[in-house]
Amino acid sequence: MSEQVDVVVLGMGVGGEAVAGALAETGLNVVGVEGRLVGGECPYWGCIPSKMAIRAADLLAEAGRVDGMAGHAEVAPSWEPVAARIRDEATDDWNDQVAADRFTGKGGRLVRGWGRLAGPGRVEVDGTTYEAGRAVVIGTGTSAVVPPVDGLAGTPYWTNREALEAKELPASLLVLGGGAVGLELAQVFARFGTRVGVIEFADRLIAAEEPEASELAAAAMSADGIDLRLKSKATAVRHDGELFTVTLDDGVELSAERLLVSVGRRSDLSALGVDTVGLDPSAHSIDVDERLRAGERLWAVGDVTGHGAFTHVATYQADIVVRDILGEDGPPADYRALPRVTFTDPEIGAVGLTEAQARDAGIRVETGLAQVPSTTRGWIHKAGNEGVIKLVADADEGVLVGGTSAGPTGGEVLGALAVAVHGRVPVETLRHMIYAYPTIHRGIQDALRDLG
Repeated sequence: MSEQVDVVVLGMGVGGEAVAGALAETGLNVVGVEGRLVGGECPYWGCIPSKMAIRAADLLAEAGRVDGMAGHAEVAPSWEPVAARIRDEATDDWNDQVAADRFTGKGGRLVRGWGRLAGPGRVEVDGTTYEAGRAVVIGTGTSAVVPPVDGLAGTPYWTNREALEAKELPASLLVLGGGAVGLELAQVFARFGTRVGVIEFADRLIAAEEPEASELAAAAMSADGIDLRLKSKATAVRHDGELFTVTLDDGVELSAERLLVSVGRRSDLSALGVDTVGLDPSAHSIDVDERLRAGERLWAVGDVTGHGAFTHVATYQADIVVRDILGEDGPPADYRALPRVTFTDPEIGAVGLTEAQARDAGIRVETGLAQVPSTTRGWIHKAGNEGVIKLVADADEGVLVGGTSAGPTGGEVLGALAVAVHGRVPVETLRHMIYAYPTIHRGIQDALRDLG
């Protein structure tokens, strides 16, 4: 059985839903195919529920900072309102009807099921082949990587999904992975009273970011009582029905009630039939051009493109895909100023290249560093004011190519750095602009003075 349509969007996560909805609103016959939930990871287990938990945990930390500044405060942590708020946001225990209705309300048609490419312009779902005359868009996202650790498979380990679905918190938790997601959840659980340990193979946390950010994150985790095991590899896992025991490569054994696996995410292209359109099913991502084209009448959007597993990347790419399918002009994809935020406390925001990445690219680098506690607003903030602002400049071009903003509201301060990197604003222009006083973002001016 086959059916002629204009567009098939395979995977209705953040990017896929944005593409499908926008094209349906133009009057095209659009079929969106989704085997899980419309909206993808972000609204149900990712960005939004995790930040709800982080907000709650940060409130507890702030209450603990009252002493010495505003009297005394005592709090009694309770996970119950957090779990209830997450379930409410996820629409009645992870029901996507609101999102589905949002798409169909724009004129699209939702097909529930697991789609598979069946040749150029063809997508097969449960025995029906949809033949797209205009475009096929792949937006199937990624899933959590489960490393091949001896004994891990078959145990009731958590990924970020199970961690955020928990109605009650465990007494103890081991986190396998010291990246952004692992650290965010580790800090949340620790602040609600769980005994937490983090196991990281690299020699520092959030190793893809600046060393200064890693040091800040490690200090913050330690301050929350989290046991950090850096340069450590898990070689075996066992579960006795009550406790997990993780054996490290140095022979040390760590035990906890729960084990959270957070070592990254990966696309599974082999299940999509990409070989039928000339793509490599063993690849970790789909190779796309600057217009997100992956082949004839074929586009890809979101995590599956390998340009960063971020909602803001998926929605940015979706706009480009929609314009290209409709034949409209617009700028191509540009990832020079890709922003990213690790929502720990302190927040760690970064944009563009790190110092090491810039040097590896052959750029003559200058850096500038400012300490947030040394800024006037940081000094006023006092408790919980840890942070740094680091600038990475191309000395020959006289522009910033990267920056890090870590500290209170670090993700918000990042906005100014993202504009500077994206717009290639001359460093001299940045030196002579007016920075509001007293603000944390005024620390950018201090970092500029240190640039050299």
